[in-house]
Amino acid sequence: MRGASGGMLLVKLICRLSARIRTRMRGTGHAVNNDRLLDLAQRMARTLTPGDLDHTLSRITVAAVETLPDTDYASITILHGDGQLETIAPTDDLLWGIDAAQYELREGPCYHAAADTVHIAAPDLARDQRFPRYAASAVAAGIGAQAGIRLFDAPKSRGALNLYAHEPGAFSDLGAIGQLFRHQAAMAIDYAREIHNLQEAVRTRGTIGTAVGIVMERYKLRDDRAFAFLTRLSQDGNVKLRLVAERLIASTRG
Repeated sequence: MRGASGGMLLVKLICRLSARIRTRMRGTGHAVNNDRLLDLAQRMARTLTPGDLDHTLSRITVAAVETLPDTDYASITILHGDGQLETIAPTDDLLWGIDAAQYELREGPCYHAAADTVHIAAPDLARDQRFPRYAASAVAAGIGAQAGIRLFDAPKSRGALNLYAHEPGAFSDLGAIGQLFRHQAAMAIDYAREIHNLQEAVRTRGTIGTAVGIVMERYKLRDDRAFAFLTRLSQDGNVKLRLVAERLIASTRG
């Protein structure tokens, strides 16, 4: 059902985005190619296969290089709640240094898309006055154009997709394609989070169940009394029940 639901959402998204672009570009002489959007959506659906969060983030950067025009490399920047910036799933080792330079200098599309701007493009880094220090190092590394697209805003983190091109002139107008990719990637991330939360719930339930069994055997209690015992330890120590259970299991094994 999720696959069918996701497909319907994607079709609706394409229609909405196409309508917006037609409205924006009416009278400019530019035609909107809905077939191109549909082709991109289909290619993304094939590349963004379901999986856990690490797998999904890796597939997003791969999909960006495979489907977005003029994109030679891609990575994801995570801005954590404590201000730390982290590069995830780069498609080339070159990006470790390039991303790190933006984090250190606190400038560049990669940094700003994660920190304060939903979408930012630098089609010609060599001439871009917004990033005077970073641009020089990026151009020296062979990067002529760059863009950043915010992927998600979570309570304790933000994530941005970083796009890189060798040739200047790229990313001057991502338009509907950029929006479509952002929405499709966000859907994949939401799905991966659901999988993670489900796996965590199953793991936690199994851990607590094991701890209840230990208390039942050790103190000759019924299961409800054993669970109440663990709950009281959790409340008295202001510690999550899962941690109480893990510590009890570890002490038993030790």
